[in-house]
Amino acid sequence: MPRYYVDLDISREDYLRYYRGEAASVRAVDRQGRTVRFPASALRAHVTHSGVQGSFCLVTDGAYRLLEFARI
Repeated sequence: MPRYYVDLDISREDYLRYYRGEAASVRAVDRQGRTVRFPASALRAHVTHSGVQGSFCLVTDGAYRLLEFARI
């Protein structure tokens, strides 16, 4: 299963775009320079008062569907 490690710094204001449904997916660059896209709904469990900050691991299946999104 492919794993991608990303460092996110999404401000509260930017996260509100996802919350309102203005953006359905998040695009980020992993630590190896690869661009990854995943559903914005994966962020919900990690939102704080200031937005979403931290390092995360994305795990996908063979068809690159998101299986796990966890803070590391």
